[in-house]
Formats: sequence, C-alpha cells, structure tokens
Amino acid sequence: MGKEYNGSPKLHQVAESKRTKLTWVLGVSGLCTVFYLLGAWQNTYIPPLKQINTKLGAACNSAAPKVSSSSSSSVSLDFESHHSVGSNETVNGGSLAFKPCDMKYSEYTPCQDPVRARKFQRERLMYRERHCPEKNELLQCLIPAPAGYKNPFPWPRSREYAWFANVPHRELTIEKAVQNWIQVEGDKFRFPGGGTMFPRGADAYIDDISKLIPLTDGSIRTAIDTGCGVASWGAYLLNRNILTMSFAPRDSHEAQVQFALERGVPAMIGIMASERLPYPSRAFDMAHCSRCLIPWKDYEGIYLIEVDRVLRPGGYWILSGPPINWQKHYRGWERSQEDLKGEQDGIEDLAKRLCWKKVVQKGDLAIWQKPTNHINCVKSRRVYKVPHICKDDNSDAAWYKKMETCISPLPEVNNIQDVAGGPFEKWPQRLTAVPPRIISGSLPGVTAEKFKEDTQLWNDRVSYYKKLNGRLAQGRYRNIMDMNAGLGGFSAALANDPIWVMNVVPSDAKQNTLGVIYERGLIGTYHDWCEAFSTYPRTYDMIHSSGVFSMYQDRCDISYILLELDRILRPEGTVIFRDVVDVIVKVKSITDGMRWESQIMDHESGPFNQEKILVAVKNYWTGKAEEGGSS
Repeated sequence: MGKEYNGSPKLHQVAESKRTKLTWVLGVSGLCTVFYLLGAWQNTYIPPLKQINTKLGAACNSAAPKVSSSSSSSVSLDFESHHSVGSNETVNGGSLAFKPCDMKYSEYTPCQDPVRARKFQRERLMYRERHCPEKNELLQCLIPAPAGYKNPFPWPRSREYAWFANVPHRELTIEKAVQNWIQVEGDKFRFPGGGTMFPRGADAYIDDISKLIPLTDGSIRTAIDTGCGVASWGAYLLNRNILTMSFAPRDSHEAQVQFALERGVPAMIGIMASERLPYPSRAFDMAHCSRCLIPWKDYEGIYLIEVDRVLRPGGYWILSGPPINWQKHYRGWERSQEDLKGEQDGIEDLAKRLCWKKVVQKGDLAIWQKPTNHINCVKSRRVYKVPHICKDDNSDAAWYKKMETCISPLPEVNNIQDVAGGPFEKWPQRLTAVPPRIISGSLPGVTAEKFKEDTQLWNDRVSYYKKLNGRLAQGRYRNIMDMNAGLGGFSAALANDPIWVMNVVPSDAKQNTLGVIYERGLIGTYHDWCEAFSTYPRTYDMIHSSGVFSMYQDRCDISYILLELDRILRPEGTVIFRDVVDVIVKVKSITDGMRWESQIMDHESGPFNQEKILVAVKNYWTGKAEEGGSS
C-alpha cells in the first residue's frame, strides 16, 4: 500500500483549514483588545469643570436622581449656590429617604448635649466633657439648618462678619457688649476683634505679645487657645502665619465655638476638666489663656501640667487676666488683694516646679517658657518632690485618658543644649521637612523616604481632586476636615490655599501620626468615628474621607457615621470619599437617601484600580420653626 506524499490534497486542505481558524482567532482577539482599550480610554475621561458644575436642579424637593456607579461622566454635579427650600424628599423611585429631624435639634451636639450633661457630676465641670448617646438614643434623621440659612461670607471677610440667620443667638452681644466681642448690624453679626483682656482689639493685643516673644520669624507656628471666646485671638494670628486650635465648652455662651467656625477660624468644643485634651504631647509652640477662668493652681496643678504635656520643648505659655497685674485690676475683678496675690504666687510656684522659666511680665501679660529638655528638671526633683515625672512614657495617648498630676517626660538628650525630640525647621520649611518623630524612628516603618513619597502622592491626589471639583480649585471652601489624615499629606498639599484643615487621626489607627502632623506645622485631633465629633452642625465646607469606611464598617453602623457627616457639613458642602469599590457603592446607596447628590469617579491612576472616588454634594434645604420631624 502506497504512502501519501507531502503534496497530498488532503493534507493541504487540513493545513489550510488550520491557518484559516488561526487567522480568525487572532483577528477576533485583536478586535477584542482594541475595543477593550478603547473602552478603558473612554472610562478615564474626566468631565470638564463646566460640565461638573452644571445645575443640580432648581428645587430640593424633587426626587434625587439615580446616579450610575459604573461611569465617571454620566451625571453632572453642581458646586454653585442655590437657596431653595424643600421637604419630604424621596429617593429610589419614591421610597422614603432619611427624614428631617425636629427643629429643636438644629444645633444638636450629640456628645455635648446640655440635657444629657445634667446626669453627670458637676465637680471640676466634668458634666461638660464628652458624654455621647447610647446606641438606642442615636438620631436617625437629618439635622435641619435654620430658616433663612445662607452660605457664610468668604474668607477673609468672614473673619469680621457672619449671617445672623446662621447662628441666631444674641446672648454674647448682650453679655460681652462692653468688651467688643460681637455686635449685631441688621441681618449680620460683626466681630470687632475685641476680647475681655484686649479692648483695643486682638490685633493690637497680638502686637503687644510680639514685642515680648518672636511671633513673625516662623519659629512659632501652632498655638492653642484655652477658653477661646469667639476665637478672635486665633483669627488675627492667621495674619502672622500662626495656626491656632481654639476650644471652649458648650455653656451659657452657647454659640462661641459655633461663631468661631462660622468665621472660618479653627475651633472645637472642649474643656479642661478630668480628661486629657485630644492632642498629642509636644504639639503646640504656644499656649494662651486670656481670662479663661481655669483654676491653674488648684487640683495639684493638674491643668497647667496638661498644658505642659501639649507644649513643645521651648514653647511659651501666655497668661492675661486674673491674677496678672492684680494690683491694678483687683477692684474691677471684685476680689481681694490677698486672694489675687495668693493665686499668682501659686501659679509662679507651680511653673517653677514644672521647670518653666518666666520670660517676662509686662502690663497685663505674663509669659513663661518650657525647657528644651529635662536634664535639669530631673535633677530638680531632689528639691521639688511634686509633681514627679511620669513613669508611663505614653504621653501621646489622649483619647478618653484621664489627666495626670505628673510631668510628661521629654525624650532623652545627651547635652543641655539639645532640644528633646529634635529641633524644628521654621515655617514654611517645616511643612515639607522630615519631622523629628520620623527622623528618630518613633513611627515603625515610616522612613524619611516614605514620608517624601507620601507628600508627593498627596500632591498628585489633590491636583486630581481639583480637576473633579471646581470649588476646591477656585478656593471657595474655608473649613475642611480630613477624617483619616495619616501623615498630613492632604492638608500639606492645600497649605497655599486660603483654607485650613482639621486633621483627624482615628483613635484606633494602626499608627499614631498626629504628633507628626503637628511637627509639620499643621493642626488636628484624635477621634473615634463611631461617635459624634466635638463641633456644632454645619461647620465644615468640605470633608475628605480616605479609607475611613473600610476601617469602621465592621466596628459600627456606617449609616450613623454618614448622618454625622451630614450634621457637620454645611448645605452645598462636599464630601470626597476614597475607598475600595464595594465600600464606595455601599456608601453611595446610603447617601442617596440623605438629600445628597453623588457621582463615582475612577482612581487617578485609571479604571483598573479597585479604589474609587465618590464625590458627594449636600443639597441646600432648611427646616421651619413650626414643622415637626422625626428622631
């Protein structure tokens, strides 16, 4: 039987068939690749600012639009102002959304609620500390803005003016009339810049301080004002590139912190009572008390010891008001000379025991300086038995941690000339210089190189945010919060814009980075996002959330976190969420029922990154005094 030869028609047909099939496979694969790349290119399209900033809709009482989560260009967002009132809003084809709360909650501060505070002891004013509601007490409704609410004045005009309708309280205009804190002019408040101890105005008062310590050479950048009033001291320090954390309790002057934030000045509700201030050790270059009524020499000096904890080595403490210059003011203060002299002597003695040096007392001002290290302070314990130096060196721990009557130890140094923890660069070089805590290796795994990479990463991300959000690019925000600030890169990238950022480090974060943030010349606080933040409603223009909901989704109901964001966000404010896609979709499904409009965007690196960005805008709406609500 003969063999088939190579030129056999059968073999030729088989080979031709294989070539044809291979050609089809390659052709189809090529077309699939081309169309896949084309689709990916289309999905990376960023809508032009004009498209993003088109009209949200004339009225807020219409149904919230359905927004596709699969495209970054399907719906237009609005960042412009619209003052209209809506109610009974629905989402998802008519199903009920979160309802408005009763108007009595318009200024609700969940963890500083005056009604709940009555249950707690009044000793050392502990009833004014944070006391948060139990889970069954949490509101499941949207906090309404007061009728007539308007967008605050832009900075810097907001430093002098605020709308009366936004903070409808006249108490301070009456109680502090002669001190020039605040005045009513028609439909506006005006802030002349006065204070109890600076009737000539905060600017002149700060000039007096500047003649005694260096305020303008960049060596002082961060400050804390204990018992801040309406924060005029912090407001006018901004002219000197000094960023101040102001705090005051929610008390009879119920709106003082609210006024400060309405002015565009950093502030929090807070009090010196039994718990540490929610800031790390060695945070502030300067601390200030102007007739703040804190009993500094009482309770074993615990409050001045707490100031010592948060002051950086070489930092200043400024005191004006009782008992300073008591020889001149004792009649006006309605106190005896013996009482006032005893108070000042007690403060002077306590400052010595803390190893502080009195720099100067001139007129109504007295200034002390904390030592740059504890070499001599350790030796002085042979003379001063109390307060002793704490054995526990976790002086950065400050979330629900009780104050102590011992001195927080400074990092050890070899020479008396050395600065404990390491020296700072002057501002603005301080912003981008590697922080001393990183140089010393205090943050495991965070090197100087990683710090620089993080700084560049957030520069790139903020540039992308500005492409997505025209208002951020135009500088139309003032009060901004970063819910998970890390090393402070987001805030640092905005340092040249007319804004300030409240950098929040979650209390249970893997690494405590808040000290690094302060070393960069920025400010912030610790917080647990399963609880309400220590601020009034409608106090932030923009909130940034990076990885927050992945962190908290297994710890607490994230709908309550989102309701808290709605409480503290101003009408027409913006939230930028950055998280993995499944979390982003879950967040969007909740915010769709909150009178927000939102849009999912691709990561700045493109559509293949599992991390996505959700840009959400809170619609403008207000309540009415006579309307009911839900809780």
